[in-house]
Amino acid sequence: MQQPRRLGTGIGWRPEIAAAVERMPGIDWVEAVAENVCPGHVPEALLRLRERGVTVVPHGVSLGLGGADRPEESRLTALAERAEALGSPLVTEHIAFVRAGGPLTASPLLEAGHLLPVPRTRDALDVLCANVRAAQAALPVPLAVENIAALISWPGEEMTEGQFLYELADRTGVRLLVDVANLHTNHVNRGEDPASALDELPVEAIAYVHVAGGFERDGVWHDSHAHPVPRPVLDILADLASRVAPPGVLLERDDNFPEPADLERELSAIRRTVTGARARVTAGAGKRTGAPARTGSAAMSGHRGGGRAEPSEKRPGATGPAAGHAATAPATLAAGAEEAPGAEEAARQRLALAQAALLSALVAGTPAPEGFDRVRLGVQARALAAKRADVVAKVAPELPEILAEVYRPAFLAYAQGHPMTGGYRRDALDFAEHLLLAGLPESSETRRLRTWWLERSGPAPLSRHPAARLARATRRMLLRR
Repeated sequence: MQQPRRLGTGIGWRPEIAAAVERMPGIDWVEAVAENVCPGHVPEALLRLRERGVTVVPHGVSLGLGGADRPEESRLTALAERAEALGSPLVTEHIAFVRAGGPLTASPLLEAGHLLPVPRTRDALDVLCANVRAAQAALPVPLAVENIAALISWPGEEMTEGQFLYELADRTGVRLLVDVANLHTNHVNRGEDPASALDELPVEAIAYVHVAGGFERDGVWHDSHAHPVPRPVLDILADLASRVAPPGVLLERDDNFPEPADLERELSAIRRTVTGARARVTAGAGKRTGAPARTGSAAMSGHRGGGRAEPSEKRPGATGPAAGHAATAPATLAAGAEEAPGAEEAARQRLALAQAALLSALVAGTPAPEGFDRVRLGVQARALAAKRADVVAKVAPELPEILAEVYRPAFLAYAQGHPMTGGYRRDALDFAEHLLLAGLPESSETRRLRTWWLERSGPAPLSRHPAARLARATRRMLLRR
């Protein structure tokens, strides 16, 4: 693996702060949500940044590399097109699942609309490694994957987060996007020690680092990306920077955008944190006594998960995540796959059933799977519904304008019995259709809502499929009103 490209200090590019980002001093690079960039119509603000030499990295959120299914070819193609359109040195995604159900479980496909944690089990790791390799083969530039924040823990996990990430990098050569805010979130919500996770990480595989804010409510930390970066997150960043000079550090902000001066102050605090930690390392060089801090493969020897074999023990001759090319699987793994034909498919089936049961409990109101904290599942379910309401309001701003104060309670009530099965734009249309079919009292608002839905739902479909016939019937009913 080549050394990660030095990126410097960056900020998450969002249309709401595009003008401010262009004027900010000291911005070396930006990260744009991949799904929000059209390769043929890259925003002018991003093009101007590129012309100035600012690196742009596409950050995917919908690939679902941690899901039981293989990555969809169309999504991989779209991510590759964005990397090429932006001239990016790498692309990034998440270690998460975002949908579940479908053919593997003979159940309806459900969308989470959010990044959900994968269980840290051998099955999940095997599937994730296979999915990462497929993505690496399809992308024109290196891939880095991000650890996510979580409100819930899976029962029966077999590895810590650090061990899981180490093995993923070791087996695939994938680079890591380490989110220190997510380490803090998992510390509060799941009792996981950030320092222990950093002990076990292969720091040489780090591509860059995310920093973000959040808030705590009733003992639960919400990774909102809409609040200032708290001191504990900067402390974790300092701990990481004391172990390795991060190739890049980026501030994420997705909502509730402050004044540009406030963002610049947060960026300055991030720079001071990294430079201060590195200066202390330099000042302490040659003066330390005792054993050095453990990182990479050395750390693994002291963190044996329940007596399981460590990566170096299982794969003699392996030299860690930096040893091979990102798109090349270790020979030992390929041999193991040949010895156990069908093992990956069996793992996918087991993982699919587990993820479908969890997602159904979160978005469709089915019973909680055995071993999960039901109270915490309730918190996660409410958070998912609230996020759906917020995103639908962004992609279809006419709905909260038409419905006013009724919008949010009406959408949350709708979400309880109507899981999302498509994207957010489809969700907005389905919500409006639901309200109209429920028989709203005739009013100017109802007429505006009906007009809005009819204009966006498209022409009457010609297919004979039952769903198409239902859509035609719905349109006829609404047109008569």
